Amino acid sequence: MELNAVVDSLLSGACVFFTLGMFSTGLSDLRHMRVTRSVDSVQFLPFLTTDINNLSWLSYGVLKGDGTLIVVNTVGAVLQTLYILAYLHYCPRKQVLLLQTATLLAVLLLGCGYFWLMVPNSDTRLQQLGLFCSVFTISMYLSPLADLAKVIKTQSTQRLSYPLTIATLLTSASWTLYGLRLGDLYIMVPNLPGILTSVIRFWLFWKYPQEQDKNYRLLQT
Repeated sequence: MELNAVVDSLLSGACVFFTLGMFSTGLSDLRHMRVTRSVDSVQFLPFLTTDINNLSWLSYGVLKGDGTLIVVNTVGAVLQTLYILAYLHYCPRKQVLLLQTATLLAVLLLGCGYFWLMVPNSDTRLQQLGLFCSVFTISMYLSPLADLAKVIKTQSTQRLSYPLTIATLLTSASWTLYGLRLGDLYIMVPNLPGILTSVIRFWLFWKYPQEQDKNYRLLQT
């Protein structure tokens, strides 16, 4: 029994540590925006979708009574909101970004209203909310596949972040084990694509190393 408690604590700690590490990679973008006072080379949509994802999983964690999910996604939502506010502050054209933000927030509010008001049974609500969170997370992990195709086409890994790839792999692996330990498919399954896409990224880093990347860009010029 004590061993099980130790394993649970280690897995929970790993999920918190690696996930917050992955979220903190956005601090470099925040520093870049503050120094340059611009949003050049910084993408807005990943901040927004991750924030919505955090808020969705936070709702699931509250309903499930899972402290690990609550802590991770509360901190994650705060960080992503900070990144969004900084981006909006330094971006000269805010109309499209505000429309995207309002649209996703409206979807989130409608979803929350449905789950909490239209689904009175708590078990059914937990299952449906878990399914929603799983599908959203899977779509987030699979969305960079287009970028991976561009890497293969250009034979350049310039658009990929090696630290973020490591953080994603460790985060996805820890949550997969955590979900397996709890017997929660809604936590386990959506993190499997994160492992898969991270392995593909590592293969691309091996296939197109930085030296070859530089040579390719020289040939292109």
